[in-house]
Amino acid sequence: MARSQAHRALPADLLASAAWQEACRARDFARIFRLVKVKAGIYPSRIAALCGMTPSRVGEIMAGRRGLAHIDVIERVSDGLRIPGAMLGLAHRPWEIPAPARTEDRPAEPSPAVPGEPQRTEPAEELDDLLALVDGRATRSTLTALRSSVQDYWRRDNAHGGATLRPAVVGHLRYVGRLLDSAEGGLRHDLQGVAAELARLSGWAYFDARQYSTARTYFTQALKLSHTQGDSLFMANVLSCMSLLATYDGNPNDAVALACRAQDGARAAGEQPLVMSMLHLREAFAHAALRDAQACHQAVDRSRDQYERSRGHEVEAPDWVQYFDETKLLVDTGIAYARLGDPARAEPLITEGLRRENADQQRGRAFHAYWLASAQLQLGKLDEACTSASLALDLAAAIDSPRVSSHVQELHRRMLPYAREAPVLAFEQRMREALG
Repeated sequence: MARSQAHRALPADLLASAAWQEACRARDFARIFRLVKVKAGIYPSRIAALCGMTPSRVGEIMAGRRGLAHIDVIERVSDGLRIPGAMLGLAHRPWEIPAPARTEDRPAEPSPAVPGEPQRTEPAEELDDLLALVDGRATRSTLTALRSSVQDYWRRDNAHGGATLRPAVVGHLRYVGRLLDSAEGGLRHDLQGVAAELARLSGWAYFDARQYSTARTYFTQALKLSHTQGDSLFMANVLSCMSLLATYDGNPNDAVALACRAQDGARAAGEQPLVMSMLHLREAFAHAALRDAQACHQAVDRSRDQYERSRGHEVEAPDWVQYFDETKLLVDTGIAYARLGDPARAEPLITEGLRRENADQQRGRAFHAYWLASAQLQLGKLDEACTSASLALDLAAAIDSPRVSSHVQELHRRMLPYAREAPVLAFEQRMREALG
């Protein structure tokens, strides 16, 4: 997908026109894009570049063959074309708020560090080079320490969110890339595995920060590293992450294809029922985003069947999938149903999952509380929805996860029709106190 580019404001007469305002109120992006082309002289290829889409996708939207529904993509269109957030039913966008007089420009999505590929040397990288020279060749103890660091990063990501981990994880990835230059034999092979895991973790951290283009680049890097190793099982793991990213990024068809390709890779690695159970649920998420009820239910059934097959053999599964226990199966099934628009099935499953989860799984619990509130809101249970939303808000305020925060803000927007109700007023007050 193309990276979003800078763009000045749309013409004032276009923003003031009745046709434009009606199209924005209806979120009719076919009309919006056509008006942008005719009235602002911004052609589809430029729209694609500004909004981080492919030209073919923009063409399908303008032809009415495809719509936009996911809030992240709508926000990206608002930011790319400089459409005021209120026109699309969004909160004020960051660029609408006047900036301080003195600012320092920093790239939103820095270029990823690729092991083994030459890059322009910055002062910090020169220091890394010097430290790598002092450290000398990697040893088995180096490998053990690196693996321990990866495990610690995942633990911290789960507890506190991944956004603040990005500099440390990317730095470790760059360091391992330098160690690979001098490593040989089995040690080199094992270091490549650590590099693949660090690249996946980097992708996940950027995904949690909602910087999807950079996340995709790191996931691709992890895929290449695991392919070099011939590790089809880890490739399946990375593809599952890319499937979830595609679901969030408004590309559910791609998400289905990636999840199915991941399943093919896992099958090639032999009997791995726990891995397959997780992968089938990733597929279910994608089908749910497409509102394909039959395919979603079938994928959920396959996930349950594979999980039952995995009982008693969990220790044989890779470390990276052992988080996927019965509680995770339960709550993710509920989320799939919530995405599908079946809140009556979703609510009890997510409720039970939240009851079972450990308190230290703060980010996961924040997501699950959001999905519970979403299901309850669909069911018309306003009091319960506000209670669950408040739990999600409290957890979101304690972690650094823009992805979680965006969900809470989306939930608030969905409550606007009930803005005068006492539970919503109380939630809004807590939101102001927590997020400012």
